[in-house]
Amino acid sequence: MTTKLDYGSTDLGDAELDARFEAALAEAREGSAVLPHVIGGAADGRGETFVREDPCAPGTVVSTARTADAAVVADAVAAARAATRGWRTTSPADRIAALRQAKAGFTERAAELAGVVSAETGKTRLEALAEAQEAADLVEHYCAEMERNGGFVTPLRSAPGEHNTDVLRPFGVFAVIAPFNFPVALAVNMAAAALVTGNTVVAKPSDKTPRSTALAWEVLGAALPAGALNVVHGGAGTGRELAGAAVDGIAFTGSAAVGWQLVRELGQGAWARPVLAEMGGSNPAIVTATADLDDAANGIARSAFGLSGQKCSACRRVVVDRSVADELVAKLVAAAEAIVVGDPADPRTGMGPVADDAVARRIDDALTAAARDGRVVTGGRADELPGNTYRPVVVTDLPLGHPLTREELFAPFVTVTAVDGFDAAIAEANAVDYGLSAGVYTGDEEEKARFLDEIEAGVVYVNRRAGATTGAWPGIQSFCGWKASGSSGKGGLGPWYLPGFMREQSRTVAG
Repeated sequence: MTTKLDYGSTDLGDAELDARFEAALAEAREGSAVLPHVIGGAADGRGETFVREDPCAPGTVVSTARTADAAVVADAVAAARAATRGWRTTSPADRIAALRQAKAGFTERAAELAGVVSAETGKTRLEALAEAQEAADLVEHYCAEMERNGGFVTPLRSAPGEHNTDVLRPFGVFAVIAPFNFPVALAVNMAAAALVTGNTVVAKPSDKTPRSTALAWEVLGAALPAGALNVVHGGAGTGRELAGAAVDGIAFTGSAAVGWQLVRELGQGAWARPVLAEMGGSNPAIVTATADLDDAANGIARSAFGLSGQKCSACRRVVVDRSVADELVAKLVAAAEAIVVGDPADPRTGMGPVADDAVARRIDDALTAAARDGRVVTGGRADELPGNTYRPVVVTDLPLGHPLTREELFAPFVTVTAVDGFDAAIAEANAVDYGLSAGVYTGDEEEKARFLDEIEAGVVYVNRRAGATTGAWPGIQSFCGWKASGSSGKGGLGPWYLPGFMREQSRTVAG
């Protein structure tokens, strides 16, 4: 793929890439052979099969995989353990070289990856192709971070007759539990970071996207020694088996309930094991009386409705000064209603269906509550379209503190709360357990400074038309959740993620 995309892109502008994506999507929708586990470099066919249907065509199976039980997980962990010494003693330069071979694979197979992602998630071509691009950029970013930090070897002051160094060393075997919403990029994010730092990996794709993530890890693992990257498929049960296995740490992206349970579980025992968890958010966009309302409406719509709102950084809540609330809502509704909803095979489509029936039930319940307790200004089920497809939802007039303004719905659904003044806006923005991303639109320099100082979120944006709360990219923004949104205080995509996969060792060598 030669066209450079990111999550701020608004147009593909490449007829050849359009055609390649459409061909890849059509091929992906024809289904695949049963996906095996990969243990020690070999395919493993144990376990009952499960299927993933195309969210745009319920009943059409696009992927089939097998469920790993405790024995399969244990074998995968044993294979990873057997490979640890060989991989950790491989020089950082050679590990980097191996991963950069994988980077080239992500670039060469971008359309194929995007087609499978779209078939399993309903993601549009712009979003799916950008995700394939992000996977390549993530690999490069972590390779460059290893080089920039000299392999994380730091000289210390040495006494006469002694040589002293400080070294960050891999923990050993990391479990990687990937989400469905970015089944390529976030799977690569965690696995590549663990691998480049010298850990071996046992990785589990989401059971909603087994084919996408398996393909990503096939590309990543092609240049690695056998056992360095092992893959086990399955749902929540397999995840529990992996979390309970003899791993040295876990990298996880998913719900706060599951992520914090992992933190508690791995904190028990004779010593705590690290859990690097990114766990979503209820992300606010503040719009003040001095804001450019066109920029605000555009940025909020892009963040709230991209990938049908199924992004952990999606804008969930708008907190707007009452003096401009009506005008902002009118502009936001216009932006929402301009989005074409449908099948990603259609190049005009700007939003596809949600992932499955479980998400749809939550949206239907939320729409009922919104109509009862507030006002649904626009949006709802698109009953004429197949699958669980919705038009973007904008809700106003909910009471302050209503559950729909506090919880993470993971849907194309945004609430608008009017407040009086900046103090009230900051208080409302911070009045949730989450702290992933947040944005502000203001023309007042003091309000900008106060937002940056007082907002309780790790990824923040000021006056960003391309996305109020979304759009982080490797090496450009870090993805660092605060409060319930992150377990480590550090985030992927940035300069402080890799040290989380390593522990410190001070070395004194005499003579």
